[in-house]
Amino acid sequence: MRVARDYLVVMENQRQVEAVCPNINAMLPLGKMVCITAPGDGEYDFVSRFFCPGEAVAEDPVTGSAHSMLIPYWAEKLNKTRMLAHQGAERGGDLRCQLAGDRVFIGGQATTYLTGKVLLPT
Repeated sequence: MRVARDYLVVMENQRQVEAVCPNINAMLPLGKMVCITAPGDGEYDFVSRFFCPGEAVAEDPVTGSAHSMLIPYWAEKLNKTRMLAHQGAERGGDLRCQLAGDRVFIGGQATTYLTGKVLLPT
């Protein structure tokens, strides 16, 4: 039996995903993150949003870990191994996705927002 870390909700189209206005507080009892997705309406193979009830950020704009679940799902549904995805509503980004056997590859543009050092006790 395989247990998912997050809930996956598949919607009919991109417009439905974009229109979702979740009540994040009502989602708290779920105890998991919620990823919604749908086939893209043209430019993208699929779209998604990722909600994080109980976390500091209610909606993650671009989530690599969610795409490790979405890429195999959409590769099977679309019969494709290379896809272009978009995640987010107000903020978000595009992801180049590839399924190669049991591995997923995710690429895109990123911005460094923090640089630092972590010192671990010896």
